[in-house]
Amino acid sequence: MTAMPPRNFDPLRFCVNKPASTEERQRWVATAAYFRAQRRGFVAGHEAEDWIAAELQIEAQIAERF
Repeated sequence: MTAMPPRNFDPLRFCVNKPASTEERQRWVATAAYFRAQRRGFVAGHEAEDWIAAELQIEAQIAERF
């Protein structure tokens, strides 16, 4: 069993202050959405909700840093 990631997952913590590429943002959102699904036990039917929440989370983190 893998360890649960922290609730305050921050993929930007090691980034330098430069704009993220589209691919980087997509990867960060996918990772954040995965962690949200993992915390729910991967119950089906919430994929879109997880993705949208992850997008909002990542965009907020980017806005704080840049």
